[in-house]
Parts: sequence; structure tokens; C-alpha cells
Amino acid sequence: MREAPATPQRPLSPMGEACSRMDLTAIHQILVMTHYKDDEGTNELSFQEWTQQMRDMLESRKRGDFAFRDKDFKAAIDCYSQFIDVGTMVSPTVFARRSLCFLLCDQPDAALRDAMQAQCVYPDWPTAFYMQSVALAKLDMHNDAADMLNEAAALEDKEATSWKRIMREIYTAKKINIHTPLPIVIEATPSLCKI
Repeated sequence: MREAPATPQRPLSPMGEACSRMDLTAIHQILVMTHYKDDEGTNELSFQEWTQQMRDMLESRKRGDFAFRDKDFKAAIDCYSQFIDVGTMVSPTVFARRSLCFLLCDQPDAALRDAMQAQCVYPDWPTAFYMQSVALAKLDMHNDAADMLNEAAALEDKEATSWKRIMREIYTAKKINIHTPLPIVIEATPSLCKI
């Protein structure tokens, strides 16, 4: 019987909890909900790259997303593989989604490879580490799975701390300027200017 990786000492995010329980259904729901928000900044394309091939590649990702959402994991693997094979765009989310599809199709070796590819694209992405944790646990590599789970949780803590610091700085900046009068700007619009 395969056992879940040991739970880290710090509290886990919903993704971390799902991975620590090896709850593939919960992981699927989380990946569907987060869509591609973690891909921002990982794909920059020039205008010249928007060709028919690009449209076809994006269409294959879209078909993969529909299959993923509808839990047709073999079709999702095929569509995401078409997207990845073109190689013009690299998406850590596509690798994470295909990794989960491989897990659900009982292919943990392939799942681990995709989770590692997601980490290569986005080195500090907790989801990549969480997916590696589940794949390693499925491969009965429980110590390595626990290490990956801890690393993912540490990355989430670091990310949360960074956001807290940024929000504190924004709040502090607003607090300092709270008594500074702001200029009142009235823009003239054609409807306001008519008499």
C-alpha cells in the first residue's frame, strides 16, 4: 500500500493538503480553479510568432483544458502533448495538468517528469513541487516525497511572507500620506462643456 508523504510542520495550503493526502480529485479541482494564473510572465511572444501554427497550438491547449475539466484524462494528455511538442510556448500549468493526468492514468514516472519540467519553467512554483511529491509517493519514494512536500510548503511560506511585506509597505505608504491633500482634477468632457 502506498502511503502519503509525511505532513510538514507548517500549515499547508489547500494544494499542499490535497497532495499530502494524495487526493488526486482535490488536486484536479484546484488546478481547474487556478486555471493559468501562475503562467503570467512565463510566455512572451513577438507579433511575428502569431501564425497559424500558434493558433493551432493554442487550440490544442484549449481542447486539453476542456478534456481536463471533463476528466477525460487520456484525451487531455494527447492535447497537452500536442501543445508541448510544438515548443513555441512553455507553460508550467500545462506540465502540472498533464502530470496529474498521468497520475490518474497510473503513469507516475511520466507524471514525475512533467512535474520536474514545470519546475524547470518556474523554479519557485510550489505546485511543481507538490506534483513531484505526489508522483514520488506513487513511486514509493516516500522520503523524497516528504522532502518535496516540505519544499513546496516552504516556498508557499516565502511567497506569503513576500506578499505580506508588500501589502505592509503599501499600507504604510498610504498611512504616511493620509493627511497629504490630494489635488482635485476635473476633466472636461464634451457633455459637461455644452451649455
